[in-house]
Amino acid sequence: MFVELLTPDKKYFEGEASGVKVPGINGEFEMLDRHANIISSLTKGDVRIANGAELTTFTIDGGTIEMLDNKLVILAEAVVG
Repeated sequence: MFVELLTPDKKYFEGEASGVKVPGINGEFEMLDRHANIISSLTKGDVRIANGAELTTFTIDGGTIEMLDNKLVILAEAVVG
C-alpha cells in the first residue's frame, strides 16, 4: 500500500508499506496491504510503518487516517520528537 504521514507543516513519510499500526481512540489497530476502506480518529501514540523487515516509527499527538483504494493518508496534529 502507499502511505503518507502529514502534519499541517510537513510531510514526514511517503512510500510503500506492507503494514501500518496506529493509535486509534479505542486502542491500537493495524492495516495491511489491500485493507478495507476506513476513516478513523487517532489519539496520541506511535505510528509504526513496516515494509518487510524495515520498521519506521513516529510519535504523534493525534489526528485522523483515511484508507482508500490501497492508499493510506495519516493526518497528524503534530509529530513529537
